[in-house]
Amino acid sequence: MRVMAIDYGDQRTGLAVSDATRTLCGEAFTVEEWNAERLAERIAEEARSRDVDTLVLGLPKNMDGSEGPRAEKARGFAALLEEHTGLTPVLWDERRSTVEAHAILRSNGRRTKNHRKNVDAVAASLLLEGYLG
Repeated sequence: MRVMAIDYGDQRTGLAVSDATRTLCGEAFTVEEWNAERLAERIAEEARSRDVDTLVLGLPKNMDGSEGPRAEKARGFAALLEEHTGLTPVLWDERRSTVEAHAILRSNGRRTKNHRKNVDAVAASLLLEGYLG
């Protein structure tokens, strides 16, 4: 069984799936979908096809640890995911994951304007790495 980390976004969502040993990130990709209901169903399909038994959903917290509107939206999406997958997502603190993802892409010579295509997948892989670690 595998773990899937989810970096939930308004238009793009990053997904990262562990290898079968739950040790490494096996793959990371983005899904472009703005409708939360359709996104939850798409994630459910991806999870079933990859034999995922654990979902890790990024919970955006403020730097002081408090939660704002984005965290509330993530909690609502967690409930939707549970409804579609039958799995209760683990909410994982994702502070700075997107900032770190941009830094990784920059250090690898990626142009900033092209980051949008990859940053969510990289952020999801960082969430997965944190959870597996």
